[in-house]
Amino acid sequence: MKHVPRKRFGQNFLVDRGVIAQIIHAINPKPTDNLVEIGPGLGALTGPLLERVPQLHVIELDRDLAAHLRERYPPERLIVHEGDALRFDLALLPAPLRVVGNLPYNISTPLLFHFGAQAGRFSDLHFMLQREVVERMVAQPSTKAYGRLSVMLQYRFRMEKLLAVPSSAFQPAPKVESAVVRLVPVLRSEGMARDEPLFEETVRQAFSHRRKTLRNALSGLMSEADLHRAGIDPGLRAENLSVDEFVAIANLLAGQTERP
Repeated sequence: MKHVPRKRFGQNFLVDRGVIAQIIHAINPKPTDNLVEIGPGLGALTGPLLERVPQLHVIELDRDLAAHLRERYPPERLIVHEGDALRFDLALLPAPLRVVGNLPYNISTPLLFHFGAQAGRFSDLHFMLQREVVERMVAQPSTKAYGRLSVMLQYRFRMEKLLAVPSSAFQPAPKVESAVVRLVPVLRSEGMARDEPLFEETVRQAFSHRRKTLRNALSGLMSEADLHRAGIDPGLRAENLSVDEFVAIANLLAGQTERP
């Protein structure tokens, strides 16, 4: 199929057979898996996945590519959902799901938050992303890459960078390097946020003024004395706190009837 990549969809198609083989090996699909692929494109991963599983769901926004996939594979084996992955209701698919995708880099962060909000529906997720995004996802506290994305995803997932992918593996070649990351949901028996929207707001506000100390960055939510009660040094910055420390702050706030 001849297809002109559409910039508005952020289309860069994976063509390197060696990289494709490495990704399939990392995913290790089993015949009993409930697999869904996000953004299958020209089917670089779709074909190899269908060699391992009897049925595959795919979500494709580009109607021409969706039509191509319907023509190429029988409907009982490949179920094509045409639409935006950000708006697709994953509850329609059997759980637990294994999710695979070469995510469009222009909407990768919203998609990651979208999947994070539904973490309980997945057994694991494997994504190709811009290398910088993957480095932010797996970053540890007190490092330059550590930020809001790190905290919010590490609260919900255990993550591992699997392999680096050069721009030459794509057609057309993007201007950035890529990487593949594995996300496995964390089953938290402890360290749960009592009010998850409040936890999200706390993390967002703490990182909205990255260079400010916590006493200043969180002044609209809590006092310096509150930080001490949560066991947090008010002179630290957001980038210095672990996920559990953000949870401790949010849980203290959740227990207060009045906030400053």
